[in-house]
Amino acid sequence: MEIPELVRTLLASRGVTREEDVAAFLAPDYALHTHDPFLLSGMDVAVERLLGALDRGEHIAIYADFDSDGIPGAALLWDLFQSIDYDKVEVYLPHRDREGYGFHAEAIEALAARGVSLIITVDVGTTAVDAVRFARERGVDVIVTDHHEIQDRLPEAVAVLNPKLPPYPFPHLCGAAVAYKLAQATLRAGKARGAERFMRVRDGWEKWLLDLVAIATVADMVPLVGENRALAHWGLHVLRRSRRAGIDALCAALRVRKRELTEDDIGFSIAPRVNAASRMDDPDLAFALLTTSDALEARRIASQLEVLNAKRKGAVASVVRQVRKLVRERFTDADRVIVLGDTGWKPALLGLAANSIMNERGGVVCLWGRDARDRLKGSCRSDGSVSVVELLAAAGEALEAYGGHRASGGFSVSHEHVHELQAALTRVVAPSETVASEVAAPEYDARLSLPELSRALFQQVTLLSPFGTGNPKPVFFVPSAIVTSVQRFGKEKNHVELLLECRVSGVRYRAFDFFRAPEDLSHVPVQGAEVGLLATLERDTYRGGLALRLIDVLSRE
Repeated sequence: MEIPELVRTLLASRGVTREEDVAAFLAPDYALHTHDPFLLSGMDVAVERLLGALDRGEHIAIYADFDSDGIPGAALLWDLFQSIDYDKVEVYLPHRDREGYGFHAEAIEALAARGVSLIITVDVGTTAVDAVRFARERGVDVIVTDHHEIQDRLPEAVAVLNPKLPPYPFPHLCGAAVAYKLAQATLRAGKARGAERFMRVRDGWEKWLLDLVAIATVADMVPLVGENRALAHWGLHVLRRSRRAGIDALCAALRVRKRELTEDDIGFSIAPRVNAASRMDDPDLAFALLTTSDALEARRIASQLEVLNAKRKGAVASVVRQVRKLVRERFTDADRVIVLGDTGWKPALLGLAANSIMNERGGVVCLWGRDARDRLKGSCRSDGSVSVVELLAAAGEALEAYGGHRASGGFSVSHEHVHELQAALTRVVAPSETVASEVAAPEYDARLSLPELSRALFQQVTLLSPFGTGNPKPVFFVPSAIVTSVQRFGKEKNHVELLLECRVSGVRYRAFDFFRAPEDLSHVPVQGAEVGLLATLERDTYRGGLALRLIDVLSRE
């Protein structure tokens, strides 16, 4: 196809210039651009153990993390077992507040007591050396499917399936994608052996699981490049045709058309509601939503999640307001590491709050609170300038446990050492040397006037979707626009909306952003003023047509 010049420019800024790379980026081929699951180290051993468990009728447990990566991963493995009519399987999702993240001995003990002899983890287990040893002592084998960072040593599991282990060629899969690889490999091997239960499954059936992989890939914010781009691209195609009653119910509750679902709908609507189950109540709610075939039950759960999500938003907003006040009182703009806590804060909400504060000021933000068992737990978010997991590793004895990625992580800290945490983390990161008076030049992908931000241009930009980590939405610089209206909107009036007009053509646009006030922008917009702005071009799901998502407002160039 003819590739517009703007698209080529945007691709070049992402390092995509060779014709074969351009073709792969714009039109990912599922067969060509996803990797053989048996390239994962240990996959052959894992599949052999799983097929043996099926032949012997063993009781199998899927043990998954409680977030929007682990829960979809658990759901797709559940679907695998349903497809082959195997019912000696159960799902265990730890309670976020009572148990917390991780592979827990208490849960293993309970599963073993129920006769479980094989546990398959999802999005957890790479560092669970002690827990896997405990399982083996109880006569329970463990297959780990995970994507978290590799630390000193691996657990002595049947297999540790993790794309960060060589020779797998793409290290950035999310947890659910690794579980998908296990499902793929198991189906292939089962069919190759002519096993009756597998021969009944239609060839290619596993691609219907890609809707769950897309949800997890977007929600877990892994880089949307390489294999992840292919999985998200085709996963969105499946999601728009999903047969899941829960997806239909969510779309109805959100008032979005299923056939038009985008990565934004996952990131801002679907994933928060999946996560709301564990943040505010029980993660099993979200799992039930994704696996039920009962439309009435799906509508009931979707309604329940909607209520929980509203409560979650209110609770997070309250924490963010408190943190903002404390940051103003205790820190300066030069401080690159913020550590704050309160025993009244719920750890389940602190990742969201930390992310909000980090987006406002950059650097690293770590927040801690107290869970239902009186343990102090927290979350960290980073702008990428500092690796969270490396930062936590350097904190030494101040922490009881930690884990995560470059951009995010979690930790546990004792009551005795919690007040040493700020000093321990700050020692690792030097204060910013940025001079306050120096203003960085705005970064953008293209300079365009309001009339040039057309539907045709939007269609060109959409060729680069899905957008996310590693493939951000293109940012446009509009050098001149007249502000005809400035408003706050939302229940708490905590979002900003501008109406803009081109002086020459009269073209008008709505521009908005969430959780920002006009005063938060570099140049405070007022009615009648002529300004410049940085923004992305998006579908306006609120009023229809197109709208600008504000990044910043600048004084007119």
